[in-house]
Amino acid sequence: MRSLPLPSGATMPVLGQGTWGMGERTKQRSQEIDALKFGIDLGMTLIDTAEMYGEGGAEEVVAEAIKGQRSRLFLVSKVYPHNATRRGTIQACDRSLKRLKTDYLDLYLLHWRGSVPLSETFEALLELRQSGKIRDFGVSNFDQDDLVEARQFDHNLTATDQVLYNLSRRGIEWDVLPWCRQQGIPVMAYSPIEQGRLLKNKALGAISRLNVTPAQVAISWLLHQENVVVIPKSSRRDRIQENYAALDITLSQADLAALDEAFPPPARSQPLEML
Repeated sequence: MRSLPLPSGATMPVLGQGTWGMGERTKQRSQEIDALKFGIDLGMTLIDTAEMYGEGGAEEVVAEAIKGQRSRLFLVSKVYPHNATRRGTIQACDRSLKRLKTDYLDLYLLHWRGSVPLSETFEALLELRQSGKIRDFGVSNFDQDDLVEARQFDHNLTATDQVLYNLSRRGIEWDVLPWCRQQGIPVMAYSPIEQGRLLKNKALGAISRLNVTPAQVAISWLLHQENVVVIPKSSRRDRIQENYAALDITLSQADLAALDEAFPPPARSQPLEML
C-alpha cells in the first residue's frame, strides 16, 4: 500500500476504510465487523471513525474488528466541536480509546470548527500527543482561512485536513488543496462516491468500458490526485474488494480529460462543502 508522509515523519496509507453510519443498528453489527476485518486482510489498514458516528457505536464496532492486530493499523478518530475544550478534548479522547480498546490513536481530529477557541483545542491536542495517547493530530472540514488560523497554534504539526472531496465536489482544488500541498499536509477525502450518487453519472459509465466499475473510477481519480488519501465506507465484502482494486487502476490522460469535462474544476473560490 502506498503511503503519504505526515509532518511528524509518520506515514499514512492512501486508501482506507470509513465507518460513518456504522454502529447504529444492532442487526448490522456482525456484517460491519466482518467487512472491516475483510478490508484489513486485503491491506486497507487505515480505519477512520469518530465519537459522533453512532454516538460511539462505530468505535465499538471498530474495536471488535481490530482485535489482536492493533499494531498493523493506522487508526483515526475525531472529537465533537462541543467537546473540544482543553479538558473536554482529553476526556473525549479517553472515552474513544476505551471504546476502541486501545491505548493510542495514530491520528486524532477536530471534527469541525465550533465555538471553542482553536488555541484551547490545540493546547489539548498537544498535551495528548506529548502523553502518547495520540501520535498525530489534525482537523476536519476546515476551509483555508481556518487552516491558516490553526497554524498559529499547532507548532506546524497538523497532520491532515479531512474534507468532502470527490469528482462532483472539487471546490477545495482552488485553495484548500494547494495550500495543504504547499504545507506538506495530506488531505483525507471522505464520501468519494457522493454516497452513491456519482455512480449514475454517464461519464463514469463511459470509462467503465475499461472493465472497471464507476465506483472504482471515482476512487481511482482521487488516488491520482497528489497528496490525497481516500476513505470509502462499505459494509459489504464485494464493495470493499472493489474499492481496494482501485489502487491498481491507471486512468489515461484521455480518461482524466473526459472527467474534467464532465466535472469541471473550480473557476473561483467556493465555500467549503460538507455532508
